[in-house]
Order: sequence, then C-alpha cells, then structure tokens
Amino acid sequence: MRFSASIRGALAALTVLLAAGLSSAQADSGSVHLTIYKGGWFIGGSAGGGTLTFRGKRYGLSVGGIDYGFVFGGSKTELVGRVSNINRPSDVAGVYGAAGAGLAVGSGTRAIVLRNEKGAVLELSGRQVGLMANADLSGLAITMK
Repeated sequence: MRFSASIRGALAALTVLLAAGLSSAQADSGSVHLTIYKGGWFIGGSAGGGTLTFRGKRYGLSVGGIDYGFVFGGSKTELVGRVSNINRPSDVAGVYGAAGAGLAVGSGTRAIVLRNEKGAVLELSGRQVGLMANADLSGLAITMK
C-alpha cells in the first residue's frame, strides 16, 4: 500500500507533536520564593537567596548577578511564583537573562518571566522596596545550596 506525500507528511507531523507532548508531560512545576538585594552605580550587582518547593520538598537557592548600563540606587525585592518545565530540582539552577528598563521609588510591584538554558521557566511577581533606576541588560544566576 502506497501513501501519498501529504499523508506521510501529516503522519510525520503527528509523530512530532506526540513526542513533544510526551516530553512536556514528563516535566513538572514547583513554587519559588526569592529575596534579592540589588545595588549599584553604573555597574551593579545582586545577591540573595530563597527556596524551591518541588514535589513536597524544600530546596535552598542562592541568587546572584550583575547589572551594567545605567544603574543607580539600591533595593530589596521579594519575589514569589512558579517554576515550570523542570524534571528535577537542579533544573532550576542556571543563568537567566532579561533585557529591561524600570524605575521603582519606595515600594513598587515587579513581575517577570525568565527562562534558563535548561528550559526552566520562572514566572515571578512581588514587591520592590528602595530607590532603583535602571536601563540595563541584567543577568541572574540561581544555584542550589
């Protein structure tokens, strides 16, 4: 029995979709809480820590990074949210990058979505306290404690 090219193409596409669905079905999600202290004058840095809750267990996290471009001030940011597309706790570890611009004076709300090289996706929101003006390219590194 011969299949036409369009049927073979449709079967190939269906196979790819099923494989992608199975691989993402194996991925899981967890919750994240981070406290980040940030400060600088043209070149800045950030440091902090937090926890990952994944499959009922808590894991300690360390956070650090650098900012460059126009950076001025200091702030403390408390972020909570969700991490998705992970298979094990160590998938959260990695370098996350985002380009952005912002200004927070006093208390301000922050929300961000980041992805690392392993495909983990952080969806975070929270409050920032302090004076921080930035128009920079920021990098954030998360490691397991």
